[in-house]
Amino acid sequence: MSAITVVGVGADGWPGLSAVAREALAAAEVVLGGGRQLALLPGDAVGAERVSWPSPLRPSVPGLLERFAGRRLVVLASGDPMFHGIGRTLLECGVPAESLRVLPHPSSVSLACARLGWPVEEAEVVTLVGRPVESLHAALYPGRRLLVLSADASTPARVARVLVERGFGPSRVRVLEQLGGAAEAVREGVAAGWSLPPGDPLNVLAVDCVRDPAVAAEAPRQQLVPGLRDELFESDGQLTKRHVRAATLAALAPAPGELLWDVGGGSGSIGIEWLRAHRSCRAASVERDPVRAERIVRNAAALGVPRLRVVTGAAPGALAGLAAELGRPDAVFVGGGLTVPGLLEACWSALGPGGRLVANTVTLESEALLTQWYRRHGGELVRLAVAHAVPVGGFTGWRQAMPVTQWSVVKGEGSGAGASGADEGADEVVGGAK
Repeated sequence: MSAITVVGVGADGWPGLSAVAREALAAAEVVLGGGRQLALLPGDAVGAERVSWPSPLRPSVPGLLERFAGRRLVVLASGDPMFHGIGRTLLECGVPAESLRVLPHPSSVSLACARLGWPVEEAEVVTLVGRPVESLHAALYPGRRLLVLSADASTPARVARVLVERGFGPSRVRVLEQLGGAAEAVREGVAAGWSLPPGDPLNVLAVDCVRDPAVAAEAPRQQLVPGLRDELFESDGQLTKRHVRAATLAALAPAPGELLWDVGGGSGSIGIEWLRAHRSCRAASVERDPVRAERIVRNAAALGVPRLRVVTGAAPGALAGLAAELGRPDAVFVGGGLTVPGLLEACWSALGPGGRLVANTVTLESEALLTQWYRRHGGELVRLAVAHAVPVGGFTGWRQAMPVTQWSVVKGEGSGAGASGADEGADEVVGGAK
């Protein structure tokens, strides 16, 4: 593939480009970019054919690259092409990294932090470009500084509305428009009672998160570690309770970039907390009940991870094609339907070497099945018991929740009872007891 030069351009346009970037554009035969970016190039300096990206952009990329193959091609980007930009899109569309020559401009985040006096590494960045405004929910904590990449001129009002709804009405919000350009401007207000009219569509929001004390006293608190309070989830009772959920997430062991299949989603709590572990984590929640599936979608949005993929259908049938669509899972959690014929087999087959399988149950029948699999494949079989203090007349006593049997295993790691030939006879006993 011919080399493609990707040039980052700011609101300052041609004057803000480096000499190297100008030379690349002057030598180009074709320049691809958005209409706003192309308009920043002077006609007397850049004589190349100018082509605007169609909408939607991503599906058109392979065809356009093939169309202009062999010609000197420059792709324009806003700011830093590798920061939520076209550079990443090109790589994801199959362009080899060695075929890209990237000439970045300072990103909007760098420019915003320079204006605000914020250390870049201490600001959390949330992009709402092509993403639901609910993505903001997971970033809202008292005292945090957020930089929000806006989709358009309507984003500031939408963000202010979310801040009020989530109990952060006193937060200071600054709208930084046309950063680095001649028309650069800063407008500000407080989320509660937001009254600023829509301004320039090219803007970044700076949010100083302040919790409303009145709301803080009533609302359940979010946290970073697994085990969110049960009240944060809309549920019909099909919910992995917080203490068991925390233990389950520990067994699933999410890591950046990994994919989880949450089979028997219920209220979606396991998939949601998996996604909250890291912004690059991915998850699919499989739920056969359409009402519950819709509830999972609502819970995911409310807790800041609207990217959760919800599949409505009964497993194992609903798992067909999921690997082709999303890739092989790194971990699978089975929270229901363990005795459905072929379910555990399908989940086990979907995992590659090193993949984790975790299954929870409260029934004797499913516990017997998990014991069989434990004998065969090893891993760890534990029983989780939680009791809560409750009033007993004028005193206090313990109320025991149903104990949960949990089996967790790493595929390809022979360990535990199942790795020992001495336990082969135990399989016959368990099998005969079914």
